[in-house]
Amino acid sequence: MSLAFCGNDNNSAAYNVDAGVLNNGCFLDALTVVPHVFLLFITFPILFIGWGSQSSKVHIHHSTWLHFPGHNLRWILTFILLFIIVCEIAEGIVSDGFNQSVHLHLYMPSCLAFMAAITSIIYYHNIETSNFPKLLITLLIYWVLAFVSKTIKFAKYTEHGIGLRQLRFGITGLLTLLYGLLLAVEINVILRRRYMCFAHPTEVKPPEDLQDLGVRFLQPFVNLLSKSTYWWMNTFITTAHRRPIDLKVIGKLPIAMRALTNYLKLREAFEAQKRPQGTQPQGPKWIWTALRQAFGKPLLLSITYRFMADLLGFAGPLCISGIVHHLSKENHTIQPPHLGIYFISSQEFLANAYVLAVLLFSALLLQRTFLQASYYVAIETGINLRGAIQTKIFNKIMRLCTSNMSMGGMTVGQICNLVAIDTNQLMWFFFLCPNLFAMPVQIIVGIILLYYLLGISALIGATVITLLAPVQYFVATKLSDAQKSTLEYSSERLKKTNELLRGIKLLKLYAWEHIFCSSVEETRGKELTSLQTFALYTSISIFMNTAIPIAAVLVTFVAHVHLSDDGDLSPAVAFASLSLFHILVTPLFLLSSVVRSTVKALVRSPLKVVNRKRPIRDDWNSFTFQSEQEDEPLAVLDEDICIKITNGYFSWTDGTPTLSNVNIKIPFGQLTMIVGQVGCGKSSLLLAALGEMQKISGTVIWNSSDKKKSELREKKSDLQERKSELQKRGAVAYASQKPWLLNTTLAENITFEMPLIKQRYRAVIEACSLEPDIDILPQGDQTEIGERGIILSGGQRQRIGVARALYQTTNVVFLDDPFSALDIHLSDHLMQEGILKLLREEKRTVVLVTHKLQYLPHADWIIAMKDGSIQTEGTLKDIQNSQPELFEQWKTLMHRQDKEFEKNMTVLERKNLRRAMYSREALKTEVEEEEQSVESDEEDNLSRVMRLRATIPWRSCGTYLSSAGLLLLLLLLLSQLLKHSLLVAIDYWLAHWTSKVITAKIDAAAHNCSLVQVKIADLIHSSYLLVFSLLCFLGIVLCLATSVAVEWTGLRVAKELHHNLLNNIILAPMRLFETTPLASILNRFSSDTNTIDQHIPATLECLSRSTLLCVSALGVISYVTPFFLIIVIPLAITCYFIQKYFRVASKDLQQLEDSTQLPLLSHFSETVEGLTTIRAFRYEPRFRQRLLEFTDANNMASLFLTAANRWLEVRMEYIGACIVLIAAVASITNSLYNHLSTGLVGLGLTYALMVSNYLNWMVRNLADMEVQLGAVKKIKALLKTEPENYEGLLSVSQVPEGWPQRGEIQIQNLSVRYDSTLKPVLKHVNAHISPGQKVGICGRTGSGKSSFSLAFFRMVDTFEGRIIIDDIDIAKLPLQTLRSRFSIILQDPFLFSGTIRFNLDPEMKATDSMLWEALEIAQLKPVVKTLPGGLDAIIAEGGENFSQGQRQLFCLARAFVRKSSILIMDEATASIDMATESILQKVVMTAFADRTVVTIAHRVHTILNADLVIVMKRGVILEFEKPEVLLNQEDSVFASFVRADK
Repeated sequence: MSLAFCGNDNNSAAYNVDAGVLNNGCFLDALTVVPHVFLLFITFPILFIGWGSQSSKVHIHHSTWLHFPGHNLRWILTFILLFIIVCEIAEGIVSDGFNQSVHLHLYMPSCLAFMAAITSIIYYHNIETSNFPKLLITLLIYWVLAFVSKTIKFAKYTEHGIGLRQLRFGITGLLTLLYGLLLAVEINVILRRRYMCFAHPTEVKPPEDLQDLGVRFLQPFVNLLSKSTYWWMNTFITTAHRRPIDLKVIGKLPIAMRALTNYLKLREAFEAQKRPQGTQPQGPKWIWTALRQAFGKPLLLSITYRFMADLLGFAGPLCISGIVHHLSKENHTIQPPHLGIYFISSQEFLANAYVLAVLLFSALLLQRTFLQASYYVAIETGINLRGAIQTKIFNKIMRLCTSNMSMGGMTVGQICNLVAIDTNQLMWFFFLCPNLFAMPVQIIVGIILLYYLLGISALIGATVITLLAPVQYFVATKLSDAQKSTLEYSSERLKKTNELLRGIKLLKLYAWEHIFCSSVEETRGKELTSLQTFALYTSISIFMNTAIPIAAVLVTFVAHVHLSDDGDLSPAVAFASLSLFHILVTPLFLLSSVVRSTVKALVRSPLKVVNRKRPIRDDWNSFTFQSEQEDEPLAVLDEDICIKITNGYFSWTDGTPTLSNVNIKIPFGQLTMIVGQVGCGKSSLLLAALGEMQKISGTVIWNSSDKKKSELREKKSDLQERKSELQKRGAVAYASQKPWLLNTTLAENITFEMPLIKQRYRAVIEACSLEPDIDILPQGDQTEIGERGIILSGGQRQRIGVARALYQTTNVVFLDDPFSALDIHLSDHLMQEGILKLLREEKRTVVLVTHKLQYLPHADWIIAMKDGSIQTEGTLKDIQNSQPELFEQWKTLMHRQDKEFEKNMTVLERKNLRRAMYSREALKTEVEEEEQSVESDEEDNLSRVMRLRATIPWRSCGTYLSSAGLLLLLLLLLSQLLKHSLLVAIDYWLAHWTSKVITAKIDAAAHNCSLVQVKIADLIHSSYLLVFSLLCFLGIVLCLATSVAVEWTGLRVAKELHHNLLNNIILAPMRLFETTPLASILNRFSSDTNTIDQHIPATLECLSRSTLLCVSALGVISYVTPFFLIIVIPLAITCYFIQKYFRVASKDLQQLEDSTQLPLLSHFSETVEGLTTIRAFRYEPRFRQRLLEFTDANNMASLFLTAANRWLEVRMEYIGACIVLIAAVASITNSLYNHLSTGLVGLGLTYALMVSNYLNWMVRNLADMEVQLGAVKKIKALLKTEPENYEGLLSVSQVPEGWPQRGEIQIQNLSVRYDSTLKPVLKHVNAHISPGQKVGICGRTGSGKSSFSLAFFRMVDTFEGRIIIDDIDIAKLPLQTLRSRFSIILQDPFLFSGTIRFNLDPEMKATDSMLWEALEIAQLKPVVKTLPGGLDAIIAEGGENFSQGQRQLFCLARAFVRKSSILIMDEATASIDMATESILQKVVMTAFADRTVVTIAHRVHTILNADLVIVMKRGVILEFEKPEVLLNQEDSVFASFVRADK
């Protein structure tokens, strides 16, 4: 057939121009070509030459981006234009099918129009990004020409009586309208930007965000196409493959999304409601109204998008129905020609299967775009809301009264929960909001369409689904209950695990590991029972998700066959309804969980805090003077007084006042001391002055200036001004009694946001004696101090707190008992160098609360307190004269305190620290180590790291699955494969059955006998229906089997991994605990175990389901049309690359989101704990600023993660749409030319639609799975730890029953080290200790004293020599036996939570009388007697309800209960006062008279009564002799120690 523009029919009316050129249809079409050709010719050179050369030289940065007026409208109109041109092309091709020859003019101009439309938008985009509006004149001309040519064509059609019945008339009309609108948009740009026809063009700057190159989140600024396809994310996601994503890469948030912007927006909404009445309304309604005002618009937009997406979703089933229906019957009707050409009606147009396939493709693209846009807008709004609420909560906290925090009104935990959990719940509510509105509509429309297809039987099927929805809701509630109880058990298990890990050294030394291990296992058992319930309900939920559509389809088709008269079940009806059921099931099931989440969000709304009425703290800034005080200020100024409190009554709560009748004055530039007994209100007085307490009555006046200012001001006559000066309280450097530290470096804790002045910094460090402590820290003063100063001792924390106060340059310094945790030397040094020298020299006003009365002579002013009121105030002389008996009392106390020398306190403190630091350093968390081990050679290894990031952790997956055992694994695999094969079989049978019905009908129609037809139909239906029902039942059973198998596997793995982990950790050598941070090991038991327990099974199920569905769908389509396989290869390659890039970026972003949330939460808890300090320093704005930075960083990561998810989903959905298009075209062609049965066409299309749904789920689950398998990887790393060798050469039965009876110790050439890679800590030690001797070991820190004691228990690696006790070499004994026969008292007392009985004797072997005896020896009997329950009294976690000294005594008692003949005391009396210690020494000598006691001495005088003394230095014994012998030798080291201790 030859080609001709106007066709070459013989009687061709196409060339007939008798009635005038414009009355010829072909000419009209040729006329419309002109504008398109014009545009293509003009713009191509500009695009290729202009931009081609420019882009190579100049990189257009986003700071030049500008949107011309009407930008979005232009994009929307262009998209509509393209769609209608596609319809015009299709219409041309279809109507051309009615002609004998090919008429190019029917579709060629439309093809050119399509190209021109695309060119126009590309051209416009380039002009816009380079801000060159003058070039838009080309587009203006094009729109004019196109509009004119289409108008002429439209007018001619109307003239010839062509109306709406002909499709081409409608299309031409629409195109005319669109070109007109685009012309209007273009004219609008001229009028607004004035780039032509005006003398002065409008100057326009790009948005502020785009001028800041730090803003990388471009979603709000890109054009509509890039917005809807997330095209701008391409470079971001591909670069993630080359370098990891961190905070630098993601940049800053755009202004509109920052927490501050959104907080102001929310505040405005709150304010708007306040104004009319002037009062603040209360209640949830008020809050929700404010939220609606602030964030309602974007939410409405999201809901609109969602509605459009859901309605377009129904195009799928309808198009399938249309395609299959039209393939079953061919129809051609020919219409008479107009204007020499054929016109078709819209019915004929839509009767073409290919047209329906293209329409389906377009509908899918649009639906997916709208759906993702709806998700994105909803989540973005949720994130913005979260930022606003977090800021609001923080501002509320900043104003909270201190008593609310201290009196348990709100705990730190509650606040962290609010920030971490509740704000997220609210964010999720906003995300789910569109579902809440759209799902009911989706369900109703779905049921209406089903009714239209199937009649009454559709309603029966829908009823099945609807009836089971409440069951699903019930299951969902049960699930959340099970989750709650699991949570309770896991927190109990974690508490036990935490104790076990903290006390691991003690457990190993006493051989009690298994007792505690079984206790954890017992709790784990309860947790697993609860997890079983959780798994059961999860599997029911999964089962219902997959089984209900099968049941609904079965019921519907059975009903349809029996109820409809002719039993008409055509493929068109069957597969359309099948697709509809698939669409319906999702909202019905999600609805239950959406409703639950909504209820949760409404119940747990964090806005309760925002709305909570709280007594806000008094601030003395807003102080009003009483009338009687009119002239008071003058007097104050004359007296040089800094703070004056008159008739002050203050309380913490609303009850009785804590401080009453307070009248004090604190002089300028002098040292004021506040003294008094414990609990008399000294700290409260400071806080009252700072405005932290609730003032009942009285006045507090601050005079914020120093002397010179006050002198200057006195000259001013204006009283008012002076008054306002008086009321302002400046910043106060405040060191609280309980030191408050930030989670930053030590240096930053001291400078506290002030610039670092080196000289001053050094002076402060010197004054606080922090030099030696800083030397020990691994990175010096740049060492990160953990949360609440975890790595430091109490004294070090206190000195850092004081150093902060000294470093500040404020006029007033408040020090609240800074000496409480310091020994006498440090206290003296701090007093002399810090307070008397540094602060005095700077003439600062110092208020010092203290118990150390020996410092009173240094005070310029003294305030003595008693029972919440002022006993007296004045100088020491004044008090000596006015209250001689008080002065005498002080004098005796001063004398006694001077004697209290505890020299080695600091040494001990530093030693502990050194141990902690060494262990932190030696092993950073595993993940870092893994990555660091790879990063030794910079360049080539970076690529290896990147490769590692890109590969899926198959090994961890293998570990996970192999933990389940072979049987379960086989069951899992088989059931999954069988289930999916059955699901395919069900649908295939349906196709086969419906096709047979049609062929039977056609045969019957050919024989023309209706009776036979009915019988045949019945016969076919009954036999096919039976098989169909059987398959469905089998399918349902298998659904149950797979859902149970998945959950069972998950449970089995959870049980196995935790059991192995716990047992491995318990038997691991002590070295592991010294080199691994406790938090890191605890993390394996908490978050990682939780991931394995609850998250991996669900992800695994989703992943396997979506993958198998995709595979089976692709299999079915390939079976229906083998040609599909060839075309699908490029799509598969695209898919592979998309998922490869996405997984890496998604993993990074998920980790970034988690890691940015931690500083945010710790900032909240830090702020809550340090409220008084922050407010005293007047640092509220700085902390607010930091909060905004943390919130924005977290929100930035969340936004990028959301955008990345949308990026993936849009691409996967588009690939899905392409698969549908290819499958549709291929199967239509196959059906038309190779007579493929219509049932199979329906089957292929239904499955193609399914692929488009499940493709992105597959990739998302793969990415999630990869992140979650990280938990398995970390646990696996710990499982590789080599356990201690518990077996000995001798069996338990070979060890004598009462060994060691005598307690004789022989040490022969002993060398010991902590690890085979480290240097020895004891070198060639030889000693002999006779039975019953008392031996003291002394030496400086690090001389090997403690290692000596650990060698007896084989806690260290003995690589040379041996220890023989009672003639048995301890290396031959089983560890458990060896350790259970000795007693040791450790330097750090450790008590377990539980009863006193359990703490003394966990093995439950001793009788009550034995326990009481042990307590009596340890001087604890009277204490325990008074406790409720006696031996069964409860000890709090860590022994918090006893003092340090009492805890040490309990540990002594514990050693006495185990009556072993060898007792080792490792600096056991370090935290006991002198009196108790001397009693103990005597008791030990008597109670253990016949036993061998080895004491490692902390204070040398404690071992003067020993039989032998060992002096050690650097792992070698220097002296080994009786103490009296050594004391008589002048040059002995021991003698020098004793002299130093006196």
